[in-house]
Amino acid sequence: MTEPQNPASAAAPETSAPQPEAPRTESHDPAVPPAYAAFMRKGWGERELDLPQHPVAALAGDRRKRLAEAFPGERLVVPAGGYKVRSNDTDYRFRPDTAHTWLSGNQTSDAVLVVEPDGSSVLFARPRSSRETDEFFRDRQYGELWAGRRPSLHEMGSSLGVEVRHLSELEGALGGTTATRVLRGVDPRVDTTVAPGTGDDELAQVLSEMRLVKDAWEVGELQQACDITALGFSDSVREWDRVLEFGERWIEGTFFRRARAMGNDLGYDSIVGGGAHATTLHWIDNTGPIVPGELVLLDMGVEGRNLYTADVTRTLPVSGRFTPLQRDLYTLVFNAQQAGIDAVKPGARFLAAHEAAMQVLAEGLDGLGLLPVSVEEALDPESKVYARWTLHGTSHMLGMDVHDCGRASTDVYPRGELEEGMVLTVEPGLYFQSDDLLVPEELRGIGIRIEDDIVVTADGSLNLSDSLPRTADDVEDWMAQLLP
Repeated sequence: MTEPQNPASAAAPETSAPQPEAPRTESHDPAVPPAYAAFMRKGWGERELDLPQHPVAALAGDRRKRLAEAFPGERLVVPAGGYKVRSNDTDYRFRPDTAHTWLSGNQTSDAVLVVEPDGSSVLFARPRSSRETDEFFRDRQYGELWAGRRPSLHEMGSSLGVEVRHLSELEGALGGTTATRVLRGVDPRVDTTVAPGTGDDELAQVLSEMRLVKDAWEVGELQQACDITALGFSDSVREWDRVLEFGERWIEGTFFRRARAMGNDLGYDSIVGGGAHATTLHWIDNTGPIVPGELVLLDMGVEGRNLYTADVTRTLPVSGRFTPLQRDLYTLVFNAQQAGIDAVKPGARFLAAHEAAMQVLAEGLDGLGLLPVSVEEALDPESKVYARWTLHGTSHMLGMDVHDCGRASTDVYPRGELEEGMVLTVEPGLYFQSDDLLVPEELRGIGIRIEDDIVVTADGSLNLSDSLPRTADDVEDWMAQLLP
């Protein structure tokens, strides 16, 4: 059954919805006398926003149809999730579950998408506060005067191209004997409404696998995220005088400003590793100094407004120029990355990029006299002693999550083959810990990683983040143009 062209017309008016629960308030909030409450409910105008159709509306309809076809005769429930507490009565900024937004375009909290056995879909959502209750001026979490105006049911429906009903109707809609699968672990309220089933994990797997191949619109969103990310890297170098004064924190803050100005947020906590901090793979404290003569590793990515994220790493010489040793090590990592990128093409194994990059790094480590065995033995899966200094895999899928499609079958990812439209990172690195007595002292405390976002094309691949320099010479020239 096709979905209606104007599904919002079927939505019940917000004022007819059951009364919401008591407003979320705090003990220190001022008292609300009856006269004040009655006065607050009067004299407000009503104005519907004329929202344009969301760019993903048509695509999302097709995605829901394909999902329904994968589970004939079953009801599928995909929540957006709710707020998460940061501290006491303070929540983190809301970010919806990826699968929910991929299927609907919705980014409001608490919503639940239900795909029925006949292929029709309903988005159950919490709309703007009614003026018939105190919620709009008292509720700290959902009240319009506290948290901003949420869209109405009609506005959501006309923008997203899906039927939208009040969230209070969800429990009744999930009743009956229809076989139901739920994307679990997203919204505890939904998890307790529908009893767990053996097929829930399969729903999560199928949703991940459906997102492995990106369409042209998604690739465009990723390109935009990479372009904004490149601007954030450039911003950081332009403020190098403040970086030297305030250290890693300044780069983190500068990049975040660009992410919020042009995107939605960071795709993940920025990694700003100066000196030996670069050898900690997920160093996000970002509390250290930036010291001339050392390197700084920057692993940062902007999440765009439609939630697609970049994931880019560059390792920069703090003084603007590499020392001879730094240049040699950097070039080794660059050559490994290039070998990995060259291995990306349709039909290649996902692991091909990793294997190509590790071959180059193992040979380089052997040239440095570090391997205790031959290159061939070190690369043997039963040995892998070279990985003491490389630590991680070279690639992961990228999309709306920085580590995308993580619940796909391992036979598909990572043990499957690449297809046109898949997007993955290629990010080899070398890491010599400060206390590693098996490496010469001059190598200790050096960490280098180069990472780019690569889309598989019909005849090979395309680097979405290639506007940022990668070779040692290009990095130095780029920094020279930007340094204050």
